[in-house]
Amino acid sequence: MSGQSLLVPGELSPTRSVPGNIRRPEYVGKPAPTPYTGPEVQTPETIEAMRIAGRVAARAMAEAAKKIAPGVTTDELDKVAHEYMCDHGAYPSTLGYRGFPKSLCTSVNEVICHGIPDSTVLKDGDIVNLDVTAYIGGVHGDNNATYLVGEVDEESRLLVERTRESLDRAIKAVKPGRQINIIGRVIESYAKRFGYGVVRDFTGHGINSSFHSGLIIPHYDSPHATTVIQPGMTFTIEPMLTLGTHDYDMWDDGWTVVTKDRKRTAQFEHTLVVTESGAEILTLP
Repeated sequence: MSGQSLLVPGELSPTRSVPGNIRRPEYVGKPAPTPYTGPEVQTPETIEAMRIAGRVAARAMAEAAKKIAPGVTTDELDKVAHEYMCDHGAYPSTLGYRGFPKSLCTSVNEVICHGIPDSTVLKDGDIVNLDVTAYIGGVHGDNNATYLVGEVDEESRLLVERTRESLDRAIKAVKPGRQINIIGRVIESYAKRFGYGVVRDFTGHGINSSFHSGLIIPHYDSPHATTVIQPGMTFTIEPMLTLGTHDYDMWDDGWTVVTKDRKRTAQFEHTLVVTESGAEILTLP
């Protein structure tokens, strides 16, 4: 990794079109979404719709991930996910969200989150996160995962493996009656074993008919995250762990977030619904 070159912005391809018969989220064409004022606990009908949206998002991510290889551009991955969602009647939630220009996020190496797919070519030894959200049936399903590109060094491979494990542990900690901060406590305590940074300023979130409902799910032990977990709540958990600092810089594009020390970072995410005994993952392919 010592010879790793830092990422620079590439060239954007033209905006991809979505068939006119596919329902758009209300924020498309607007500078920002309408604030969500509904409940965090969802009806059985909404949860069932979210199972469908989550499955489409998970499958779109899996299709794009099949193409990951040295020499492939991040824009090519965007094309695969975009076409899969459109072919299955879903709108790519990120496309036009607060002006975001593409249908998924591709975050390579030191990019914490919100990387914009472009002409950047993946290289042997890179790691890349794909973050895919699908909107169908009036609801969103949101997931992401970090993938290895070719032969990856041991330090990066372990970071990816342990970030996935931190998500798994956090999901198991979700129980009705507990406070939201149990999620961050579990993630942070696990990450500290390995000296990893835990990103604080980008979090999980409530999700339903709204892409981001206003409910915040920190990935560190926040004393402010005292909301009590209830059956029927739907939200994402998406820990971002770093090999160094959790501090960040943002590119001039207003989206791409990179670690301040430019060390590598990994992320994994699922959309969940709280059940009477724990949590059900809605973003399974």
